[in-house]
Amino acid sequence: METILLVEDKAELREMLVQALTRMDYQVSPAASSAAAAALLRSQRFSAVLTDLKLPAGSGMEVLRAALEVDSALPVIIMTAYGTIVEAVAAMREGAYDFIQKPIDLEYLRHLLGRALERQQLLRENLVLKDEYARKFGFPRIVGEHPSMQAAAREMQAIAATDTTVLLLGASGTGKELFARAIHRLSPRANKSFLALNCAAIPESLVENELFGHERGAFTGADSRQAGKFELAHGGTMFLDEIGELPLSVQSKLLRVLEDGKVQRLGSNAETTVNVRVITATNRDLEAAVKSQTFRQDLYYRLAVFTIRIPGLRERGDDVLLLAEHFLAGFRRELKKPRLKFSDAALKVLRAHTWPGNVRELQNAIERASILCDSAIEAVDLALPAPENRLAAAAAPDYKNSAAPSGDPTGIAGQHAPAASDDERSHLEATLRECKWNKRAAADKLGIPYKTLLTKLRSYDLN
Repeated sequence: METILLVEDKAELREMLVQALTRMDYQVSPAASSAAAAALLRSQRFSAVLTDLKLPAGSGMEVLRAALEVDSALPVIIMTAYGTIVEAVAAMREGAYDFIQKPIDLEYLRHLLGRALERQQLLRENLVLKDEYARKFGFPRIVGEHPSMQAAAREMQAIAATDTTVLLLGASGTGKELFARAIHRLSPRANKSFLALNCAAIPESLVENELFGHERGAFTGADSRQAGKFELAHGGTMFLDEIGELPLSVQSKLLRVLEDGKVQRLGSNAETTVNVRVITATNRDLEAAVKSQTFRQDLYYRLAVFTIRIPGLRERGDDVLLLAEHFLAGFRRELKKPRLKFSDAALKVLRAHTWPGNVRELQNAIERASILCDSAIEAVDLALPAPENRLAAAAAPDYKNSAAPSGDPTGIAGQHAPAASDDERSHLEATLRECKWNKRAAADKLGIPYKTLLTKLRSYDLN
């Protein structure tokens, strides 16, 4: 519900307008003086201001200046009596949205407020769009049939209707922002702003300014007042990606927003109340960060009220083929290439690849191939590393350069490069499936000795 600040010193008229605005489905905060109005503007957030021009203590012009100081996009409507039109025009020159003459025509007031709020929403959307990137395929859609993905999707749907803080866990490229956008779209805040901020992409010295804004003169170069992301996201959703990279100096202020719903611009002593649903994401181990004292424990518990783990693409089995077809359908439309399709060889390569870059890597590979091809996409068009090359790169130190432990003539038992072991295991399994679990055929395809393959299978429990 939109909230209107009503400033009128005459009690009878003030009460009549409160009742009229309430019937129009507005929430109303009344004030009888410019000082009272200024105090409310500092402590509350309003959608519009309706103020009398003539006030016994101060004036409507003071209310106007106070309102614009808090929010330059806040529409202020001046109420004027006969004979004060010139002053009303002067107020518009100073930034008032419009004026309305007394006695108040309530139907015209309804129309005026509707126009003012529509204009304010457009201004805010323009600010928001500077920080948003356009999605290629419209409404976020979670594609996947693997049980782990279905479980994550069910959790997302269950939490979306609430205002509970959500922490999304998963490796880079798994689709954490897609989940965040879907939660927003499924929530009661769907028609409000969704703002995303990558905490790792902004210099530490600027993170606080991005989140909370600043006053003019707060620091060198602050030539004008700027609202922070939390103010711009009022009523909507804020998505903080890579939350584990948030500086400790800012973590306490974020905790204050989560607990009290109040933000304070740099260079200001005043606090602004905001209503924002917060979703965060990370690929870091926040519990370990808490133990190493690089992340506040109280903030961690506040963020991890509801946690959703998004599985990596290598964990999702045949979902890679579903996603590949989903992306290809989009590129067919975008590039106007209706004949694009995957060859059987390309599908095998897609299924066998271990996708260290997850869904993002898959989409990029298909986009490149779609640009280059007009009909069938072959394996070579995907520009993925050859399976043999991947395995050789992961295992070469084990096969040839490692000293054999006592009693191990192959020289490789139990030895794998830790960073590559997951990739190696996945590729071994994919090759075995392709060879219908014929181990000799798999060893020949991989170009390694049969005994070496058997040792590997034992070490990865793939027998």
